[in-house]
Amino acid sequence: MSMMEIRSLTKRYGSKTALDDVSLKIAKGSIYGLLGRNGAGKTTLVSLISNRDFPTSGEVLLDGANVKENDRALKNICCMGAEQLLPGYMRVKDVISSMRYFYKNTDAEYANALCEKFGLDPKKRLSRLSTGYRTIAKVIFAMSSGADYIILDEPTLGLDANHRELLYKLIIERFNETEAAFVISTHLIDECAGLFERVFVLREGRLIADEDSDALRRSAYLVEGKTAEVDSFIAGKKVLTRSEVGSFCSACVSGGDVPSPDALPDGLEVSQPTLQQLLIAMTEEG
Repeated sequence: MSMMEIRSLTKRYGSKTALDDVSLKIAKGSIYGLLGRNGAGKTTLVSLISNRDFPTSGEVLLDGANVKENDRALKNICCMGAEQLLPGYMRVKDVISSMRYFYKNTDAEYANALCEKFGLDPKKRLSRLSTGYRTIAKVIFAMSSGADYIILDEPTLGLDANHRELLYKLIIERFNETEAAFVISTHLIDECAGLFERVFVLREGRLIADEDSDALRRSAYLVEGKTAEVDSFIAGKKVLTRSEVGSFCSACVSGGDVPSPDALPDGLEVSQPTLQQLLIAMTEEG
């Protein structure tokens, strides 16, 4: 099976370390979530994978070949980012027709079908598109590229609820058709959680989690109730985050099985966190 391997990837900008010794693997046939707060290093990682920037140290390998300035390898990787890299005067249809020069497996028919589904006029110039439709256009280009590795960095930027739902449906359909590896970086975590088979979590440039999505959620639990009772219950446990409002307290506890209701003191409630709640707890500053 085709595999992308990221080995000890580090990127420094002067005295700032944007990415710090990150290693992970991405295989075809899976959908991944790339998660973290703003400034965690997600966009830097995407830029290094796509060769838009070069690492200070470490390497990105695709089936054993370094992707650095490797056109053959890079034709199998398509990254959609927030920045606009194409000239604004180009029309959507012109981009679609020229993509085959960069990605030989580009499916122009599929791209035009997506334009119709999203209500995007292919005759429009990129500079004339709204924020949402600029995002849609870039998503269409990536998903129709025919690349084995499709990386979507904030693919819901500016999209309304209907278009987001359509996007999630199309990602699943395209994945089932092609088994391309999808890596999705987003802040709308709970909306996308059902897509992710595995998640990577970055914090301050470091990889702090590389786990099966469901297993990661099961690795922690929320306990809520009166402050004194919660504090007594969580004493000696690994607490990821704790907050209180008045006499009410909520804590996210890592490790161990979720306690049964019978094992809880009266007045306490326990639940499984959503992926978004867990991410907040794992990346909480201070």
